[in-house]
Amino acid sequence: MTATAVPTVLTARALLLDMDGTLVNSDVVVERCWRRWAERHGLDGDEVMKVVHGRQGYASMALLLPDRPMAQNHADNARMLAEETADMDGVVAIPGAEAFLASLAGVPHALVTSADVALSTARMAAAGLALPEVRITAESVGASKPDPEGFLKGAAELGVAPSECVVFEDSGAGIAAGRAAGMQVVGVGPRADFHEPDVVVRDLAQVRVEALGDGRVRLYIG
Repeated sequence: MTATAVPTVLTARALLLDMDGTLVNSDVVVERCWRRWAERHGLDGDEVMKVVHGRQGYASMALLLPDRPMAQNHADNARMLAEETADMDGVVAIPGAEAFLASLAGVPHALVTSADVALSTARMAAAGLALPEVRITAESVGASKPDPEGFLKGAAELGVAPSECVVFEDSGAGIAAGRAAGMQVVGVGPRADFHEPDVVVRDLAQVRVEALGDGRVRLYIG
């Protein structure tokens, strides 16, 4: 991982936060559920895992089973979401996430996740993290990451121009979505390093937030 070698300072008016891999480490659950799905469909589990992070399930299924009707992908995704929501074994907070979220009191920020309301609520609770007041979930959008719709909706909900937002993401799909939205992107964790965000951190313990008092926030990274 080639996380930034020297400290970086970014300035923004709002922060948009992915959940899985960024605030919450749910990798063990994602692996269990998607590898079972891969086995049911005769697919290689390792190849499936290269696709699924960051996307809504139906979008991953469409890439992995391109000849299958989309209606079947949506139905299968509903079952997958229920399966994931019932499995919180091993879900933990990303290091530094609790303090990072606490430091955002008074700072415009939103959760922008490919999970639905039930799954995002359950995983944040399992990780012991408070849910941001503004949440853009699977139900909020018509297109999955890497489409920028979720991040653009988050910025609109907060009343902040996209160019004044900073995205925190771990996946290739999420980083591409943030870039497509015209936002700076902080990559979190080892997956992010492969997708060239503006800066990469090991975890959220490497981020310090300072509200400037004029509606802006300064991020000390690294």
